[in-house]
Amino acid sequence: MTPNRASRARGVRGREFSDDRISVERRYGFPVTDAASTWCHLAGVLSHDDLVAAADHLILVPKRASPGEVRPYATLAQLTDRAYGYTGRHARALRRALADVRQGAESRPETILRLHMVRAGLPEPELNVDIFSASGTFLGRADSLFRDFRVIAEYDGEQHRTDSIQYNKDMLRIEGFIRDKWTPIRVRKGQLFGDPEAAVARVEGALRDAGWHP
Repeated sequence: MTPNRASRARGVRGREFSDDRISVERRYGFPVTDAASTWCHLAGVLSHDDLVAAADHLILVPKRASPGEVRPYATLAQLTDRAYGYTGRHARALRRALADVRQGAESRPETILRLHMVRAGLPEPELNVDIFSASGTFLGRADSLFRDFRVIAEYDGEQHRTDSIQYNKDMLRIEGFIRDKWTPIRVRKGQLFGDPEAAVARVEGALRDAGWHP
């Protein structure tokens, strides 16, 4: 903290702060700044979409929390309070990001895909929703759900392909969605980060086929 000098050493990127609302917590034995303050200080480092993804991660209340993990790391109310009381250079960026923060995203790519879809004019999806068949059978959880049109947008990071058991579960989950008359659109990593317009067009096509129009 100012007037102290930031650390300078090989492999270390020091920062100096003049922020009297920072609190110091301990995580895994290390002293760290509180989550809401850390998010504010990232506003000058991250793009808009990554700032939103970071906030989505902080406020997430996971369906299945890891043992011993206290979630959320920060509430939306805490982020909002910090952002609107923040006087740093990038306060406006924080407030713009808040407008796009949502509860339910479980990964950065899920947030990035949602932001691309909404910016393209698609309806706002529900996030990580449990899907059941008409008979009450649990079919799986959908990343981004367009309930009225029975369309599901899924990010496929391909990591499951290295785990045959998980990949098989994922395949059966998608088959269950299809049998129950849902239309899943799977967006792979290369397309989301290489040609996001094409990814959004695929989702839009499925929505239009189901009767949606702008």
